[in-house]
Amino acid sequence: MTNLISKDQQTLSYNPQQWRQGYQSQPNEYDYFIEDIEGKVPEELQGTFFRNGPGLLEVQGTPLKHPFDGDGMICAVSFLPNGKVHFRNRFVRTEGYVQEQKEGRMIYRGVFGTEKPGGWINNLFDIKIKNIANTNVIYWGKKLLALWEAAEPYRLDPKTLETIGIDYLDGVLNPGDSISAHPRFDPASELDNGQPCLVNFSIKPGLSSKITIHEFASDGSLLRRHSHTVPGFSFIHDFAITPHYCLLLQNPVTFNPLPYILGLKGAGECVNFHPKKPSKLIIIPRNPSDEKMKVLEINSGFVFHHVNAFEKDNDIYLDSICYDSLPQVKPDTDYKETDFDTLDPGQIWRFKINLERETIEKEMIESRCCEFSDIHPNNVGRNYRYLFIGTAHKDKGNAPLQAILKLDLLTGEKQVHSFAPQGYVGEPIFVPQPDATNEDQGWILVVVYDGDKHRSDIVILDGENLEKEPIAILHLKHHIPYGLHGNWTSEVFL
Repeated sequence: MTNLISKDQQTLSYNPQQWRQGYQSQPNEYDYFIEDIEGKVPEELQGTFFRNGPGLLEVQGTPLKHPFDGDGMICAVSFLPNGKVHFRNRFVRTEGYVQEQKEGRMIYRGVFGTEKPGGWINNLFDIKIKNIANTNVIYWGKKLLALWEAAEPYRLDPKTLETIGIDYLDGVLNPGDSISAHPRFDPASELDNGQPCLVNFSIKPGLSSKITIHEFASDGSLLRRHSHTVPGFSFIHDFAITPHYCLLLQNPVTFNPLPYILGLKGAGECVNFHPKKPSKLIIIPRNPSDEKMKVLEINSGFVFHHVNAFEKDNDIYLDSICYDSLPQVKPDTDYKETDFDTLDPGQIWRFKINLERETIEKEMIESRCCEFSDIHPNNVGRNYRYLFIGTAHKDKGNAPLQAILKLDLLTGEKQVHSFAPQGYVGEPIFVPQPDATNEDQGWILVVVYDGDKHRSDIVILDGENLEKEPIAILHLKHHIPYGLHGNWTSEVFL
């Protein structure tokens, strides 16, 4: 490696100033065919790559305390049959976004610590939150939905990305309800004669937490819904499924809302992680008439995301990205000044669960700093061999995600494609090749921020040989701020 930045006699794989530039807002909305392309886009790659994330990192000149408070911006990268590729981005016109843009001022507090100007007196007793629709985007049941786990989905036009409005999922949700931003797509549901279905959950936290499981058919209609109550406050961002179970990890956290109500802190700053206490693994049968929910204690650290889960030989396996500690959102910190050396990296652990004996065994399967994973869509909830995940350039320590790691769970072989020192990666999306015969036969799509040029690229990597040169690099005319989650559909909407 060359041109790496020195810090305290240690060589960093990245330039901290360039990394911070990736958090600049992108207030503009674009609509164009991508013409600056290195390599060649595969002819078989046809469909749409949708992606969501915060597009504004300030509101009318007032900077956000945390990027997760930013208004959602959807990007659509369309791969056409004629080999052309089209880019479009639009903000989700939520009620709060439209109101703040119209009035030219910040009206809402943010969940993760952003306060309205004017000090605590101007935030006192103001607990109305803005639906920012910034976490994920899915196309299901002929609807394009922007998801944020604290509110209802917003529906968009998949051709134009214009906002249609709040979607209550054909009456499944009521006004004020919420649903997770992390659905799981079961490729062949045993409860539905092998048909695909979408599984999601919602939580109403409190002294006890109500968890509701929802399952939807391909046309968007509700197949099943059942609710369960667990003791304690629940901070659960993601979950995993197998053919017979939903698995949720209840992190050992407590929530004191009083400073939030008094306007002294954001809600996220009122969450406290207790690393010495065990988490609770909540195991909910997808068909609750078969058996009852079980709750087992587990030492997992803090978990935002899971990779996958599956059943084998009367055991359940859960692969999760675990942190020894949760970075606390503090009033006197700036997320752009993050010192990665002081934070614990995310690492992949495998948990082997036996329901009959009520035991859990665990082992680390990847120690390298990593986050944001994907696998072959046909292996969701099933035993699988390959995973793809964002990772740091170096194999030890904590740092921004600058590479994509391919891990072979059968042989332990690893492949890494790094974009350091100037590149910073988002969540990889695996797209299988048509008529593929191998699990890793497909393409990795990933948004890479180029700190040298202050623009973003859409990069296509070879799933079978991740370390070779990219198949194609599609240079955008601008940057996209660091994002969160996205999905692929084989449909093209132009």
